[in-house]
Amino acid sequence: MLRGVGAVMIIGGCMGLGLWYREQFRGRLIALRQMARVLELFAGEIRYGKSTLPECCGQLANHVEEPYRKCFRDIFQQMEKNDGITFAAIYRDCMQSCLQELPLSGDDRNLMLTLFSEHDFADGEMQIRSLARRSEVLEETINVLERDMREKCRLAVGMGVMSGLLLVIVLL
Repeated sequence: MLRGVGAVMIIGGCMGLGLWYREQFRGRLIALRQMARVLELFAGEIRYGKSTLPECCGQLANHVEEPYRKCFRDIFQQMEKNDGITFAAIYRDCMQSCLQELPLSGDDRNLMLTLFSEHDFADGEMQIRSLARRSEVLEETINVLERDMREKCRLAVGMGVMSGLLLVIVLL
């Protein structure tokens, strides 16, 4: 009786781990789509609004979801204080804390963290080109993930169940 309960718990736990991995895959795709939207809005603000980067952050805070909303609001407020810290440094610090909450890979994070390095935002055209390069890389990543998503999700859950069964067989 207890062996049966233990076996069910082991299989259920392993299956739960597989479901967790599946949700991580899905969460990453959702986070990347959010990032693509943020880049698109940023480019629009620069191109059509002719806004400075701090002004863009203030505008974006009104149009994006959390956790980006708080991040852009913080960037805007810190730039208004005018403490002598560069936009790139403030952007990197705020964005780093924002991206820690999201299920992203290191490359995904670096894509956003290095968006406005010191030499990349001299004028509006440079900013737009930098955003366009990042958007292309992001779109490629999203397309690859979408193509492989179904298979990876099934594989994660299947491997979870199979590993649970293997553990039960070994332990019994």
